[in-house]
Amino acid sequence: MQVVGEQIKLARLRRNLSMAQVAERATCSPLTIARIEKGTPTVAMGIYLRVLYALQLDDDILLLAKEDIMGKALQDLSLKKRERASKKE
Repeated sequence: MQVVGEQIKLARLRRNLSMAQVAERATCSPLTIARIEKGTPTVAMGIYLRVLYALQLDDDILLLAKEDIMGKALQDLSLKKRERASKKE
């Protein structure tokens, strides 16, 4: 969570926005923004999404688990091999 918080902070600073401005746009308190930027794990996921939206980064959430290499490998292992049907005479 700390790395995510640091990335959100950098995004805010790149946009030259104060915590108060982001908080107003995300309809939360500046204290909540500070907690997000510190990586406090008790902040609700919905607040993170609102902050990403306020920073115009909401499309980034769609990249989560996009390349699920392990999940795809596990799925491939569990697929049954199809056997050919017997020839009818």
